[in-house]
Amino acid sequence: MTADRGHAPETAATPATRWAAVAAVMAAGLAIALNVGKVPVALPALRAEFGLTLVQAGWISSMLTTVALVLAATVGMWVGRLGALRMVLAGLVIGALASLAALAASDYAALLAARLAEGLGFMIVAVACPALVTAATAGADRRFALGMWSAYMPAGASLAMASAPWLLPRTGWHGMWVGTALALLLAAAALWTLRARFDATARPGHAVAADGGSGGSFLGPVRAALAQPLPWLLALAFGMWATQHFALIVWMPTYLLEERGLTPGPVALLTGGMLVACVPGNLLGGWLVQQGVRRGRMIALAQLLTGLQAVGYSTEVLPDGLRYALAVGVSFTGGVIPAAVMASSTVLARTPQQIGTLQGLFMQGAQIGQFLGTPLVAAVVAASGRWSHALAVSGSAALIGVALGLAAQRLEDRLAARGAPAAGSAAARPG
Repeated sequence: MTADRGHAPETAATPATRWAAVAAVMAAGLAIALNVGKVPVALPALRAEFGLTLVQAGWISSMLTTVALVLAATVGMWVGRLGALRMVLAGLVIGALASLAALAASDYAALLAARLAEGLGFMIVAVACPALVTAATAGADRRFALGMWSAYMPAGASLAMASAPWLLPRTGWHGMWVGTALALLLAAAALWTLRARFDATARPGHAVAADGGSGGSFLGPVRAALAQPLPWLLALAFGMWATQHFALIVWMPTYLLEERGLTPGPVALLTGGMLVACVPGNLLGGWLVQQGVRRGRMIALAQLLTGLQAVGYSTEVLPDGLRYALAVGVSFTGGVIPAAVMASSTVLARTPQQIGTLQGLFMQGAQIGQFLGTPLVAAVVAASGRWSHALAVSGSAALIGVALGLAAQRLEDRLAARGAPAAGSAAARPG
């Protein structure tokens, strides 16, 4: 098995990784992920206040991804030109203002519009931050740092859920929205304070420059990145995982409240515990890539295991403790998938500009899965009246994910046989 010795194109001779800058990027990711985690635990309160149906509540959750669904890949193409740092700062501020605007919503349409704006901020930050990580790291640390970055979503979302038992009884859902806005603004302030560290790591004129580059052609590198079939397979596989994972995250609180009669505190803790299990899965995925395990193989096996565990947690005859353990297992096992996919830009990108393009493509794949999965589960449950029937959605996504992982593995094997850089050959190493 050939070791995957991926790299990201060097933007400059970076003498050492600026870990304070990397930490600030991680903080930005954690802050923007609060917008994901705050909704599932607050959905019962939102449904009560706004009179939302189950399907409307599903769209409130999925609306965060609507803009990313349409524009993530396009925005990724422009990260280098507009400047990753500027884009991340703008995304954080947009997310904060949108959270505050939701406090003034008086009906479903206004709440939906605020959620759409939150989606814009989320998409910009999620797509542009990997370019900032690249601009702040030395080549030897880059894959490790990007592996850490892949944990931003479960870590931030679980943080929001962990705060819910304290905030919701005291402030209602409004307090969670205000807290999210403050976290986003603090993250923006931290990045602005450290802006010189990003600027110093980027060679003037390179597209990946944190402060915005201007040199070179634009569409040529974009077309070259998107002409590779492997990134498309990885993006679609990421989407199949997101279909399973986010449907579980969004609807577990409602299920525990309505079907098991738990109070909001335990519901938030159980949901957050399930979500945070994805973080060690992310780290395991990064370690497996480092050990040379092919991404397609990792994805196929992980999708198979998540599908089998979904069958278990959907089986109503099993005790609740075992069903919850299987749901936690889905989060942990599937956590290797985002790590494998998102770190692949260090292998597949031939130029600095392609990093943003590939990250945008991966982001768009994930958002397609999230966008479709949550309302699909709502529709299936509403039509059948049985939460166990949601297996039709998660099981189908897992089977498709297995097929995509196997296809990616075959392509990686062919690339390795030809000694192509994308397969981790010596040609892929900077030098």
